[in-house]
Amino acid sequence: MEGVPGNDGGWSQKISAGDVMVAGANFGCGSSREIAPIAIRGSGISVVVADSFARIFFRNSINIGFPILQSPAAAEAIKEGDELEIDLDAGVIRNFTQGDEYRCDSFPPFMNELIKMGGLVPWVRKRLKEKRAQVSA
Repeated sequence: MEGVPGNDGGWSQKISAGDVMVAGANFGCGSSREIAPIAIRGSGISVVVADSFARIFFRNSINIGFPILQSPAAAEAIKEGDELEIDLDAGVIRNFTQGDEYRCDSFPPFMNELIKMGGLVPWVRKRLKEKRAQVSA
C-alpha cells in the first residue's frame, strides 16, 4: 500500500485500491455524517493514519467498519509513495521504504471484530442472532 497525497489537486486519480491516506491533526473535523468515511473508503482508501481525529469522524469510521489509526509520528514521517504495511490487531505501521515502524494504540478486540465485520450494524445483528440461539437452545 502506498501513502496517498493530500491537497494536491487531482489526487483522486492517483488512488489505487488498498492505498493508505495519511493526514494531520483533527482529521475529519466538521464532518458529522457517516458519508465522509464512506466516501474515503469508496475511493479505494483502505485505512487512514492521522496525527489525530475529530471525535465524530472517529466514531463514524468505526461504526461503518472503516479502520483508522492515530499515530502522530507516522503521520509526520510517511511520505507519498512509501510502501506501508499496517497490522490493525497489533497497532503497528511498518514503513518498508524508510525502514521504520510505528506503534499506536490498537483497538480492543471487540472493536477489531466490529471493523472486520463491516461495522456496527453487522456486529449487532450477529450478537442478536447469537442471543436468539442461546434463548432457543
